[in-house]
Amino acid sequence: MEERDRQLLLAPLRGVTIRAFRETFAAAIREAGFTGAVAPFVPANPGFRGTDRVFADLRPAERFGLPLVPQAISKDPDALRLFLEACKARGFDRADLNAGCPFPMIVRRGRGSGLFKDPDLFERLVATGCETMGPGKFSVKTRLGLSDPDEIFGMLPRLNRHPLANLTLHARTARQMYGGECDAARAAAVAAASANPVVYNGDADFRGGAFPARFAGVMVGRSFVRSLGAREDAGELLADYVARSRAELSGDAPVLGRVKELVSYWTESSRVWKRRWSAIKICRSLDELAAAVR
Repeated sequence: MEERDRQLLLAPLRGVTIRAFRETFAAAIREAGFTGAVAPFVPANPGFRGTDRVFADLRPAERFGLPLVPQAISKDPDALRLFLEACKARGFDRADLNAGCPFPMIVRRGRGSGLFKDPDLFERLVATGCETMGPGKFSVKTRLGLSDPDEIFGMLPRLNRHPLANLTLHARTARQMYGGECDAARAAAVAAASANPVVYNGDADFRGGAFPARFAGVMVGRSFVRSLGAREDAGELLADYVARSRAELSGDAPVLGRVKELVSYWTESSRVWKRRWSAIKICRSLDELAAAVR
């Protein structure tokens, strides 16, 4: 695969890579060479209804001008179908299944990485996605397994039966969460055995890195979000992010929650934001926040 054909996808970081983020940092996203983004997941539970509120964070034509893929987290094929039909009705021609979230509460409920506990259900969800969206219009984001990094190889023959747009593989187990080393060798073995294109995820630099040609692309999130703190215009962009969030949310508290989560990433790439963090993290109002970032 030619380097120019490889995808560089913005990862779905819940509470971070939301619409306000994607629109605020649109220019930076394009400058970094991203070819698209997967949005943070929407729960597709029994009785799902595709209301405006549910889709508030999802707009097909966003200001950052790149393809956006909605993502569902689900263990109910009927609810997933309803979500996908609602996506199509709103103009989306692609969608993704979160089969990789490692958080214990999600896993215990049999969603995200918890789908590895029920391969039959996992496959039914994949089949539902491909049937509803059409061949090559549905993708899956998953991990190597729950605790055994070879679990993915048991699931792969089932995934190979379905025409996915791609399989995005975070090269850790759910038990590892986001710590420890990624297993790039196993990820490469998955790519070699997969009938569908495989996108690498886990420890990639946002510039793409030097990954074997067998990968169809790279998905990154945290490294890119961290890098934004080193920009000279980070303060101006943060002010825009606050303004967008204030227009969307009610009250200071939810806006502060968003801002603090974002800036916590920036402390890893910028001495300026690391120094400001001690004041920012205890802010209780947007006025206090404005003073802390001056």
